[in-house]
Amino acid sequence: MGKLSLSGLTVWMLCSAAFAQERPADFATQVPLAVSGTGPWYRLELPLAVQLSARQADLSDVRVFNAAGEPQAYALSRQSAQRSETRNVTDVKWFPLYAADTEQALPDVVMKATTTGTLVEITPSSAPKPGKQVLRGWVLDASAIKAPLQQLSLDWSHDQEGFQRFSIEASDDLQHWQAWGDGQVARLSFADERVEQHDVSLPGQSARYLRLVWQGQAAPLLTSAQLVSATRSHLALPLVWSQPLAGTRLKAGEYSWQLPTGLTLERLRIELKQPNTLAPVTLAGRRDSQQAWQPLSNGVLYRLTQNGRDVVQDELQLPGQTVAELKLTVDERGGGLGVEAPALRFAVRATQLVFLARGEPPFTLALGNASAKAANLPLSTLIPDYSAERLKTLGQASVTGEIATAPPAVAPAADAGTDWKKLGLWAVLLLGVA
Repeated sequence: MGKLSLSGLTVWMLCSAAFAQERPADFATQVPLAVSGTGPWYRLELPLAVQLSARQADLSDVRVFNAAGEPQAYALSRQSAQRSETRNVTDVKWFPLYAADTEQALPDVVMKATTTGTLVEITPSSAPKPGKQVLRGWVLDASAIKAPLQQLSLDWSHDQEGFQRFSIEASDDLQHWQAWGDGQVARLSFADERVEQHDVSLPGQSARYLRLVWQGQAAPLLTSAQLVSATRSHLALPLVWSQPLAGTRLKAGEYSWQLPTGLTLERLRIELKQPNTLAPVTLAGRRDSQQAWQPLSNGVLYRLTQNGRDVVQDELQLPGQTVAELKLTVDERGGGLGVEAPALRFAVRATQLVFLARGEPPFTLALGNASAKAANLPLSTLIPDYSAERLKTLGQASVTGEIATAPPAVAPAADAGTDWKKLGLWAVLLLGVA
């Protein structure tokens, strides 16, 4: 074992002082861990069900212990430490794609471009067949955008209402295309109001050109096309979704849900059981029943049948605030969501825990102590040569076995006399710093 540097020794003694009185029995929940790969650092993606056992929303009461009950130095990697991005909105040019009908495969095309790759014209590689040509889609020129593409925003002729569903493909040469999934935008008239949805999420990859192809229907005439690109210093951790959560009907058109604990929510999914449901909604949240409701989001939820298939929009995007209660208000001119409160699923950003294994396994994850103080270190302190690439090479830890839950032990009252142990720890610490 190599020698500890002065800074490493200081960190170790700080952790020892912070952990001096803690033991697994102080925490209500103990979760067995299994480790694999190369140590001594291991990273664990905390399952949402385990996170909900914490008594503190910021996970200050999370600890890792070894077989002897000794606490391990650890760090938490959360979204707040991952997000660092620059977003840009760019208006792009679009070029039409025609075919003989709405089911025919698109013909090959020939492009004319400048030396920088900017499109000037797109024409079929062969003469079109006689007869009426149908507008099947559009090619968007993103050659001037170097950052990964995050979002597409479209506007189209106002005399074309309803849903617009299309496939999205990406290419760097207009010959080889990679599928990027499906998109859906809409313009609907509702109760003397107009409901519009213009934005489509993209997978966060780079491409010079995008191809949008309408299936089974003619494409609308575009009036605007924008691409949102973003450069991130680190990739965001994925979202994790909860199990369905039952709610309560407060009154007609108003429902509430109590979360297991305060959570930083990023998305919600409302169950829409009945076909042909259309519901403009407003969502509010708060940390506890003593606070006033704060607006979080609004939108239109729907489950409609179009061309024999269901078209569903059941999610709301949230600003990432910490809340413990939610309230949904529904404009019932659309028919409402029924007498019973719909089930709700929520999504939070995944959390990774990285710990430095010391002592013998098995290791145990412990959490559930309302009075515990935060003891996590920055990743750059826990891992001296830390980098995003280094994080990927660490050993893996995973939850195994049953989750044991019990009331945390009550620590005996401290004697009124001098705490020689604490004084000794601080003396060693100051000596080490000196």
